Formats: sequence, C-alpha cells, structure tokens
Amino acid sequence: MQPAAYEILFAGFAFVLGAVVGSFLNVCIYRMPLELSVNEPKRSFCPHCKKQIPWSQNIPLLSWLLLRGRCANCKAPIAFRYFGVELLTALLFLAAWLKSWRSENWALAFPLWILLSLMIVATFIDLEHFIIPNEITWGAVVAGLVLSFAFPALMDADGRLMGLAWSAAAAAAGYAALWLVVEVGKKVFGRKRIDLEKPEPFTWTRHGDDADLVVGGGDEAETLKWSEIFTRPSDLLLLHVTGASIGEKNYPDGTLKFRYDRLLADADEYELDKLDRLSGTVTGLVIPREAMGYGDVKFIAGIGAFLGLKAVFFTIMAGSIIGALAGLAMILIGRREWSARIPFGPYLALGAGIWIFFGPQLLDAYWNWVQPPMM
Repeated sequence: MQPAAYEILFAGFAFVLGAVVGSFLNVCIYRMPLELSVNEPKRSFCPHCKKQIPWSQNIPLLSWLLLRGRCANCKAPIAFRYFGVELLTALLFLAAWLKSWRSENWALAFPLWILLSLMIVATFIDLEHFIIPNEITWGAVVAGLVLSFAFPALMDADGRLMGLAWSAAAAAAGYAALWLVVEVGKKVFGRKRIDLEKPEPFTWTRHGDDADLVVGGGDEAETLKWSEIFTRPSDLLLLHVTGASIGEKNYPDGTLKFRYDRLLADADEYELDKLDRLSGTVTGLVIPREAMGYGDVKFIAGIGAFLGLKAVFFTIMAGSIIGALAGLAMILIGRREWSARIPFGPYLALGAGIWIFFGPQLLDAYWNWVQPPMM
C-alpha cells in the first residue's frame, strides 16, 4: 500500500525538525562541557575564529556540504561531527515518528524525540570529555517523570498517576542497579598498580585549584590531571619513590600518600594548597579508579524515567554486551587501549536506542527461544 501524501509530509517534517534540533544539539555538545551558555550568544560561532555564523551559512546539513566542511570566514575545517550529529538526529527523529505513527499513538513521538536528543548530547560529550553533565542526567529524570505523567502510554499505564509511579520506580531501579555496580566495582577494581621498568622523574605542579602530576621525561612523559584522579574523599594515590623534594625538605626511599587535598610523607603531613611544586623519582604508582562514573548511574535513571523497568535492565544488559564485544574487537585488532577510551555512557545510549526501536520484539524472540510455545 502506497503511503498517503500526508504521511510523507509528516515524515519529511520529522526529518527536517530533527536536522534543526541536531544543529542546536551541536551547540550543547560544544558549549556545555566548557560551561558556556547555550543561549548566549544566540547564534552559533566558528570554534576557530569565533565569528558568529549568519543564518544563511547555518542551514542544517546543507551548509556543511556547500561550504565543504570549512568556515566561510577563516576557512578552518569544521569537524564532520557537526554534520553527523544533524544527520543522526534527523534520522532518529524520522524513525521515532514512523514507530509512533505505525503504533497508532503518534503523540509518543514527542517524548521519544526529547529522550533521543538527550541521549545524543550525552553520548558525544561523554566520548570527548568523559563526563555527562547533570543538566542532561537529572534533566532526563525530571523530563521523564513529567512526560510519563502527561503520556502514560510511555509506561503502558492506564492512568497518569500510574504512569508517574512506574516512571519513578524505573528511575530508582536503574539508579540503584548501577550504583551497586559502581560500589562493588570500586571494591574489586578500585586501585590500579603501575610498576615502572626503571625509576622515572616525576613532578607535581599546582595550577590554582587543580594540579598536574607528570611522570617520566621527554616525549614519553605522562600527565595526569589531579582532579581526574580523585573522585571521592576516600581515594588514595600512592607514589613509591627513591627520593622526593617537598618544600625545603628531602625524603629518601619511601611511599608518598596523597589525598586530593593533602600529602603524607613519613610522619609529615602537608596541605597541598600550600605547596606549589614537588618533585622526585618514582618507581611505581597505585592510582585510585572507578569501575564506572556516577554520570552513568544518573543517566540510566533518566533512561528508566522515560522508558520503564524493562528498558532499564535491557539497556544495562545490551550496553554491557556491546561494550564487551567492542573491547574484544579492539584486543583482536591490537588496539586494546582504544577500548579503555570509550566510556560506558555511549553504550547505555546505544542499548536504550535498541530498546526504543527493537527491544520488545527482541525480548519476545528471546523468551520464545528459551521457552518455545507448546505444540
């Protein structure tokens, strides 16, 4: 059966709307990690020359193609990501519309569009900065609760209060499930030990409220951001040294024990905000680490608030399987370090996306395979 003209019109509208929204999502992806306002300046600007882009050069999808991926003013390259986000958002908006239209509940396209937008922003920020802003995670939780009340069909509920209740339960269950993973992971994998092949120089240098820990010299030096090492007050960083200079005092072989804000060397304790620099020679490190970030915990709560309990556990399972397969693939092609650079947030978003478009069918197929119907 050929689609009616109005179906094509609505589908085209969903695609164009997605491209326009994708252009705004690019603004969020660029500005939010830098703590810049997404409203001021109102117009987008070139990330290189900072010149604001006129509307005629900021048409979603078309402008990037016509300008061949370059700024019209300074000719600097504009990353393909900008075009990719617009195209991805357009395609997902179209897919969400078609799914809602075919299910004869077209109004569900609106909450799905909001969730997909939040997932896109979270994914690209997490890939680049290893964070998911609270505006996205807690924003998703609040939006999911409100929209589940307004559209109880999101939760397959009969009434608005039941929709709200199931949304809250799914958000809480998702948060609790991944919080438990984080806490257990911290107990089991909470410390990473690095033994150096030979003693290496190290320096710790304070920069305002943050600091850099540099291990090694020359091109092989590794720089660790102090604020990225410590995620909780109980975290402890150990440096096994063959000598260290702290202020006017020198220390022989031993272990320097760092908290985020203080240092214990032998029986001496130093407040790090009163030190500018320390140095020495290190033979090994024990670095605190997390199995997963709390941004992921809040992110799955937001996904649950929109999609319900089944989606929460499907998303966690699917994200874990996809992440494991991706890690295995990286190992097989000799790029183990690549897998460590991909945070879990994008896998959660991918798992949630699979649920939105195929999840219930996949779940039914799985149960039919495990428990085939009686003949």
